[in-house]
Order: sequence, then structure tokens, then C-alpha cells
Amino acid sequence: MENNSKKTRNFENFIWIDFTNPEVEQLTGIAEEYGLDFFQIRDSIETGHLPKFERQPGYYFLILRAFTSSIEEGDTTIVSLSNKIAFFYNDRKMITVHRSHFSFMEDLGSGFTKPESLLLHLILKMADTYQTPMQELDQKIADLEKTLFLKEYTKVSLEDLYFLKTQTRITKKLLQLFQQTVGHIEVAEDNRTALQDIKDRLVSLILSYDEILESSHNLLNTYHSINAKRSNDVMKLLTIFSAFFLPLTFLVGIYGMNFDNMPELKWKSGYFVIWILMLVISLLIFYWFRRRKII
Repeated sequence: MENNSKKTRNFENFIWIDFTNPEVEQLTGIAEEYGLDFFQIRDSIETGHLPKFERQPGYYFLILRAFTSSIEEGDTTIVSLSNKIAFFYNDRKMITVHRSHFSFMEDLGSGFTKPESLLLHLILKMADTYQTPMQELDQKIADLEKTLFLKEYTKVSLEDLYFLKTQTRITKKLLQLFQQTVGHIEVAEDNRTALQDIKDRLVSLILSYDEILESSHNLLNTYHSINAKRSNDVMKLLTIFSAFFLPLTFLVGIYGMNFDNMPELKWKSGYFVIWILMLVISLLIFYWFRRRKII
């Protein structure tokens, strides 16, 4: 968890105030000092709050979530995969509140003429955080497919496939919520191109995650199919063995009965005759399986 801090930066036409991990006791003071709604300030530090956009008298309120985890960590919840930034802004100032540190909020330069332009820059950077996990998931899909089809499928675990599918699904849902919220933002004419660029970026990312999610579904189905085929092969082998040994076991069972009136038991060559009979039966069964292309 980041240390509590407050940074103020003066641009040419506006001021930016950034709060990192404010204490609960500070919330009332922040709301009163800057004329903000207390409940919105409280929303800004709740860990599980989803993206939202609201218009208030005198300012706009926006919450968005950036991807801050790593695919290799195996996180599968919105809270563990992402962290949010809350924006309070109007024509004269922008206030940001967040719990975690974001490197893209440092060294921004001074070329921002209004809060809207800084806001759109930060939103674009937040959208870009979903690019790296998308590439990692895509590479993981490729690695699992290679192992599944070209190497030993038992090296692919159901747990790996579960995390892959769940992480992709949750991240895609985050992006969709991101996209819906950005769709409500209104900007001035000179910033509409930048806003459209963000929307296009989000559409591209969502389409990429769609493809990965579909690939994960196909990979999971393929894994189950290979497992089912392996089980069927085992059952087929057991069935073949049973087909050979059932008639032989029947013969052995008959001549294992200790009745007095069994003439074959007194034959001098009875033992060898039974062996020849069992061998012939086995050959006939083998021939039948071969003709049916079962073995």
C-alpha cells in the first residue's frame, strides 16, 4: 500500500491536485475544502468500486480502473487484477484520488492547456495498461496449444486452463465497463479526436480479448476431448482383452468343475486339445477384430 500523500501541480490554465491513499479521516476535509460530495469521495477509495461517471453541480466525477496485476500471479478478481483512479474535474481544476501508485502519472510534461486534455491523456494511459496482459494471455494460449498438440498433453493442467479463461473473462469485463463509462464523457470540440482515439483503442482491446477468450474456450474443449479420447482408448483396450478372455474363461470354468461324468477329463490328449481349442478361438477373435479394423 502506498504512503499517504498530496501533490499539487500548477499548469498554465488550471491546477491538478493528486491524493494518494488518503486516510478515512481526511475524506470529510477534502470534501469540504474542494466542494465535493462526501459520498463520491468515499467511493473513490473503496477497493471494489466499478467504473462510473456522474455530473454534479460545478464538476464531473469519474472512476476508471487500470490493470495493475500480472497474469503469472494467477489473480482472478476485479480487485486483485486492477486498481482505480477517481477524477473530480471542471474547467479550472482536476482532483485525482487513488490508493496505488501509477507510474504514468509521473513526468507528464506541461503541454496541457485544460483539465480535459490531462484527463484524456491519463485515461489513454489507463487503457494502455490492458495491452501487456493481453499479449501475455495470447502468448500463454500459444504455449498451451503447442504443448497440447505437439508435446505431452498431460503437462497441461486443468488449473492452468481455468486461470487462463477466468483472467481473460474478468479483464474483458473490466474493459467493457471502462468502455461504457468513457462513452458517457463529454468533452469540448478540440478534444473530441483524442476521446475518439481512446474509444477506438478500447474497441481494439476488447476485440483482442474476445479472440483470446474464444481461444481459451476452444483450448478447454480440446483438452476435454483429448482426455475423453484417452479414456475411450483405455476402455477399448479393456474391451478387447475381455473379448479374448471371456470365451477362454468360459472353457476353463467348465473343465474346472469336478463332476465324475466328464469324459474329456479321461482323454489322454484332453489337456492339449483344450489348449489348441483356446488358441483357435483366440485366433478367430483376432481375425474378426482385424477384419472390422478395430485393432
